[in-house]
Amino acid sequence: MHIIEPTTPEQFEKYYRLRFETLRQPWGQPQGSEQAADDATATHAMMVTNAGDAIGVCRVHLSTPQEAQVRFMGIRSDMQGKKLGDQLMQYVEQRAREMGATNIMLHARENAVNFYRRNGYQVVEESYLLFGSIQHYKMAKQL
Repeated sequence: MHIIEPTTPEQFEKYYRLRFETLRQPWGQPQGSEQAADDATATHAMMVTNAGDAIGVCRVHLSTPQEAQVRFMGIRSDMQGKKLGDQLMQYVEQRAREMGATNIMLHARENAVNFYRRNGYQVVEESYLLFGSIQHYKMAKQL
């Protein structure tokens, strides 16, 4: 397994499909809802098998010159619990440092808060409710 930044249409198709399957489809959201208006300016990371199958996705972008934001973190359900998310987080945090960020933030789903805590993030505040049922928490970390 290794992490790539998708560049080809085929890679982006796998990237967005996994983003949809892990973060939107389970809540009955429509195809296309996995894409964001600012995706074109973000850095995308995709963990792939040696055969090129997507098993993890994440993206990072600068929200200010000093602060990066992580969004759309998802690991294929059959690959969860194997510390693959930790590797993706290390990758996007390094990319954020390369972009000049000194801190990084995200909005974590309630069931992911402990994962981010293990990766050095602290809860700042309760943030928003997604799809009327998924509580999110703003979390941050110094880089």
